[in-house]
Amino acid sequence: MHYISLGKWTDKGIQTLRDAPKRVENVKKMAQKLGGSVQVYFTMGEYDVISVAEMPSDEAYNKLILWVESQGNVRTSSRKAWTSEEAGKMIADIPQ
Repeated sequence: MHYISLGKWTDKGIQTLRDAPKRVENVKKMAQKLGGSVQVYFTMGEYDVISVAEMPSDEAYNKLILWVESQGNVRTSSRKAWTSEEAGKMIADIPQ
C-alpha cells in the first residue's frame, strides 16, 4: 500500500533544521521496522516536506506517521495512493 504525506515544519522543526537529515534517516529506519519503506523529499512552496511510503497496511502507516508527529518537528496531512496499475484494476471493476 502506498501513502503520500505532505508536511510543514513546526517551530521546533525549523529551529532544529540542521538535524533534519538525521531525522529522515530515523524515519526510514522506523518504516523498515514496521515492514515498509519511505522516501522523503524537501520541497519549496506550501509544504516543506513530502514523503512517499510503501507500507504493508493502513495500521503500519498510521503507526509510522503518529511516531513521526510525536517527535514534534513536522505536522502532516496524509493520503492513501494507488499505482496506475492498481487504479486500473479498480476502474475496470466499476459497473457501467
